[in-house]
Amino acid sequence: MTILNSFDPIAKLLIVSGIVLVVSGVLWHFGVLGALRLGRLPGDIVIERPNTRIYIPIVTCLVLSGILSLLSLIFRK
Repeated sequence: MTILNSFDPIAKLLIVSGIVLVVSGVLWHFGVLGALRLGRLPGDIVIERPNTRIYIPIVTCLVLSGILSLLSLIFRK
């Protein structure tokens, strides 16, 4: 019996989510994920005025939603 089998499903989800966030943060810091240009896709709205910058990442949110939906479909089976 492995140690992960003794955890509650919510605890497993939180542990795996934390590990994924830490790994992606490290990859982003070292420039591996920065090449994806997330947050600067065509269709993202940026309004710049003096002393104000409003950023609405519509297309980035759609792309991330699609990727996460595909991943959840793959891992659910």
